Amino acid sequence: MLEITQLVAGYGNIKALKTVDISVPEGAIVSLIGANGAGKTTTMKSIMGLVQPGAGQITFQGQNITGLAVHKVVNLGISLVPEGRSILSQMTVLENLEMGAYQRKDNSIQSDLEKVFKRFPILEERKTQLGGTLSGGQQQMLAIGRALMARPKLLLLDEPSMGLAPLVVADIFKVIQEINAEGTTILLVEQNVRQAIKIAHYAYVMETGRIVLHGKSEDIANDPRVMEAYLGGRKVG
Repeated sequence: MLEITQLVAGYGNIKALKTVDISVPEGAIVSLIGANGAGKTTTMKSIMGLVQPGAGQITFQGQNITGLAVHKVVNLGISLVPEGRSILSQMTVLENLEMGAYQRKDNSIQSDLEKVFKRFPILEERKTQLGGTLSGGQQQMLAIGRALMARPKLLLLDEPSMGLAPLVVADIFKVIQEINAEGTTILLVEQNVRQAIKIAHYAYVMETGRIVLHGKSEDIANDPRVMEAYLGGRKVG
């Protein structure tokens, strides 16, 4: 579904990505793991058109989307849940969700809104509450719900567990699996490597702007280098 080929991108003279290659098959969960500063968020931003690549190519369902404007990327069927959630804090929960569908002109927006409320009942309970007054976990649910309102074929999730309590993290990862099971392809950036590998079909390990390892998630999980660097020497249970 998504092919990233020899991608180079960065900020000014800083090259955050150095010839990155990533493939995301349709229907899969693909995890991109690595330390802070490895280039994971830059990869997500490059896909969305928020960062203009210096070289390389990004194709989505066979179409070249390299450097395409953000709204056009969204229209093609890609949504991003950004690191830090980026909730519109002075807008209500309902208004945040409606913003997710701002480009849509079909007649299914209300039914999709009901689906989000069914998935996250707390959002329906608090639909008139300002987004900025929600807890961290509720804001993450809202960010995911907002992205789903665009009806994405590919959902990009950047650090969805960041700053959340363990029980909330477990709920978020369960939701990610449910969204995937319903047909949405997912590219997941996550520092909780154990969880990320556990739910993924494929995984990529990024270090200083390069992919240093990739393969089926079970193979990555059992690689001694990954176990030592990210899993405390233990296998994924």
